[in-house]
Amino acid sequence: MEFLLILLIVIVGFGIYRYFKQRKILKTLSEEEFRQGYRKAQLIDVREPKEFDGGHILGARNIPLSQLRNRLTELRKDQPIYMYCQNGTRTARAAILLQKKGYNELFQLQGGFKKWNGKIRKSKSSQY
Repeated sequence: MEFLLILLIVIVGFGIYRYFKQRKILKTLSEEEFRQGYRKAQLIDVREPKEFDGGHILGARNIPLSQLRNRLTELRKDQPIYMYCQNGTRTARAAILLQKKGYNELFQLQGGFKKWNGKIRKSKSSQY
């Protein structure tokens, strides 16, 4: 029983640590703030290609979280990176990876793509 309590404390502690680390390295922007800055930045959709094809923010490049580690050369360290996923979970994981690799200006869309009210584009190859 004591072991389970210690394990629970460690898990909760790790979760709290990751939450605060993510908040330190990834700035969450309202849709309006995101809209004002993303044209001067690298706009990255970290969702999977099928999700991207179903609809994405105009001008976004699709670099799925699952491929990010192998596609870092496509991103510049001297420009801000504006990211989004469906609801914000994957951008947090992407930010931790990017920060470890030396990327510092990291921003995410509050609420993710599902909260976006701006223009979107659907890929022609979309089969929904």
